[in-house]
Amino acid sequence: MIRAVAALLICQLIGELAARGLGLPVPGPVIGAALLFLWLLRHGGPDAELDRVADGLLANLSLLFVPAGTGVLLHAGRIGAEWPAIVAALLVSTLATLAVTGLVFRLLAGPEGEPVPGEPPE
Repeated sequence: MIRAVAALLICQLIGELAARGLGLPVPGPVIGAALLFLWLLRHGGPDAELDRVADGLLANLSLLFVPAGTGVLLHAGRIGAEWPAIVAALLVSTLATLAVTGLVFRLLAGPEGEPVPGEPPE
């Protein structure tokens, strides 16, 4: 278990060092997650130990939202003052997500009339 936790933390550390050292506009944990993903691709996926640790972290993920919720309540006045910008950002990002998802689906679905691979013909 310690080896798996150490692997996760080392990936995060390398990501933090890369982000700060190179001045990248991407958070270090995101870079670390990408490195972990590449490492897992190269090694054929996680071993049983890493799988168990990841499942344990994901099972308790809701605990990580408590500080975020506290921060929202702490800055309720600022959110009240800037709600139009927050609502606009939420609407634009939601519409952009829907549009990109639709475009990717159409791109992957192929020309109309062709059967989708893996589905029986009509």
